[in-house]
Amino acid sequence: MDINFPLILVILVFVTGAIALFDWLFLAKQRREAAAVVDKQFAGAEAGDEKQQKAREAARATALREPAPVEYAKSFFPVLAIVLVLRSFIVEPFQIPSESMVPTLEVGDFILVNKFTYGLRLPVVRTKFIDVSDPERGDVMVFFPPGESRYFIKRVVGLPGDEISIFNNQLTINGELVDQKLLGEEPARNRGEFCSRAGGKYLLAEEELGQGGHLMRKCTVAGSLGREGFWIVPEGHYFMMGDNRDNSSDSRDWGSVPEDRIVGKAFAIWMHWESLFSLPSFHRVGGIE
Repeated sequence: MDINFPLILVILVFVTGAIALFDWLFLAKQRREAAAVVDKQFAGAEAGDEKQQKAREAARATALREPAPVEYAKSFFPVLAIVLVLRSFIVEPFQIPSESMVPTLEVGDFILVNKFTYGLRLPVVRTKFIDVSDPERGDVMVFFPPGESRYFIKRVVGLPGDEISIFNNQLTINGELVDQKLLGEEPARNRGEFCSRAGGKYLLAEEELGQGGHLMRKCTVAGSLGREGFWIVPEGHYFMMGDNRDNSSDSRDWGSVPEDRIVGKAFAIWMHWESLFSLPSFHRVGGIE
């Protein structure tokens, strides 16, 4: 079961904030009035009577004591509110769960996603209320695929109106062949991979997409999604593909991504932690190309 953390966070911020506000409007006034009653009761006590002074301080502390729910709400509300603002409008961390973006991103990479590059959106409902810029070809983007509630991360290959075709893992955009400079072979990582089962070899290449190049991986025997296909990207949509072309479920499978399902632009790796039983490392820290 997928946990909707943004929704949970919004609810927690609302509940703790409401409790804190209710306390400020009503309960705090009652506590101050109770403390004033205590002051009147001890008004006749002698100034030098230490016993009376301690009793007064104890009675005032009891009168002014916040109920436990109020104390916890007022403590957690500012922290939760800051986290909500950071995750919703500035930057959000993600962990890479699959090999679909190898060699750019490895399983266990912890990445940072810029939440305002493509415009500011309301949490949970994801409605854009401030427009900043549009995705560019070659961006590594986090989004929700059509019909999915899970986060995906892929590379922007097609922009609105583009004609995308693929034949034997060779990409063509608007009739122009995308240059792929072969860098060499790469061994299979496990026997269960498609390329191993098909008797092929993995090739590592630098693909010229957008304003610069990025590494990609393909098999000498193209998988079902890389053999042949043609797509026209609708307006307000983006065509997404994984850099590990034969091990990626992407727009070749489930179609283009609507603009309102964009989450943000991945821009940096800040940690690598492959499994719970391994040690975190920082050897992959750096920007994402």
